[in-house]
Amino acid sequence: MTKHWVKGISVLILFVFLIACSNDKTSDVAEDNDENSGDETVSEENTNDENSEQTESSDIQEQDVMNIAHRGASGNAPEATTFAFDQAAQTDHAWLEMDIQKTKDDELVVIHDDDIERTTNDEGEVGDFTLEELKELDAGTWFNEANPDKADESYKNAELLTLEEVFERYGKNENYYIETKSPQLNEDMEEPLVDMVEEHDLVDNVIIQSFEPSSLQTVHELNEDIPLIQLLWWEENEETGELEEWLDVTSAPEAMDEEDFAEIREYAVGIAPHLEDYDGNEVIDEAFVQKTLENDLLIHVYTVDTKENMERLIDWGVTGIFTNYTERLDEVLSKK
Repeated sequence: MTKHWVKGISVLILFVFLIACSNDKTSDVAEDNDENSGDETVSEENTNDENSEQTESSDIQEQDVMNIAHRGASGNAPEATTFAFDQAAQTDHAWLEMDIQKTKDDELVVIHDDDIERTTNDEGEVGDFTLEELKELDAGTWFNEANPDKADESYKNAELLTLEEVFERYGKNENYYIETKSPQLNEDMEEPLVDMVEEHDLVDNVIIQSFEPSSLQTVHELNEDIPLIQLLWWEENEETGELEEWLDVTSAPEAMDEEDFAEIREYAVGIAPHLEDYDGNEVIDEAFVQKTLENDLLIHVYTVDTKENMERLIDWGVTGIFTNYTERLDEVLSKK
């Protein structure tokens, strides 16, 4: 009986031992699986990080083309007036583009030319007039005379607008693309401009552009969250025949290299070059557009009014187009 009892105990011990070994083996396998699972997780995380970086670097090239209403819908109504801006505001996703200058009494007024002769019934430089004096001018009749097929009696006596009036009229319902015009004449316009943008809570609704890098750099110092665009204009040197940027901001389009783009990228998110010079010669091409995008800058081209050129520029990859006919560009974009 004792023998059988001892034998039973031995069998029981052996059984427990085998179970323990089996559990250890299972545990080891589980640990191995956990480690492998961890490796897979790390791998997936790394892949996601890589995809995230790729997405960030390509976002700039995948943005919708911006429809930039050049001085409002200025092909159909007196530029930079409520008539032009109201028409542009009816176009989906249009940006209201405008130039600002300082009056004699330091108000920010919306007008393109330094001289008021072309678009009003008076003459002289903007800075020689007070806001009250500018408000008395007729800024609409000239359009009727220049465009009899689009003339509208209501345009007569259209008023020049202050930037404050534009912001108050459209608020956050619209986006604004503002040029600091002729900073050498309109000294220290940047601070009141930035203050007004901030007061109206429009930092996310505004882009500021200028031909003068110093003006953009000043804005950047005042508020680095406001996106900036460097305007560019190239002219042919009569002696050399070479294209030169009129303020010597950068090299000719075909000569611009990574260093040129990097200098602009220090303060701006993009550039705005013209498609053609005054003689109708094209100064940029698809290769230049792609070079700009590869250097992580937006490219908004001015001023484009034919559907053919709009379609071509979109195919080239531009991220924005200035136009006097926002409804025309909207139609082209809707078909892309």
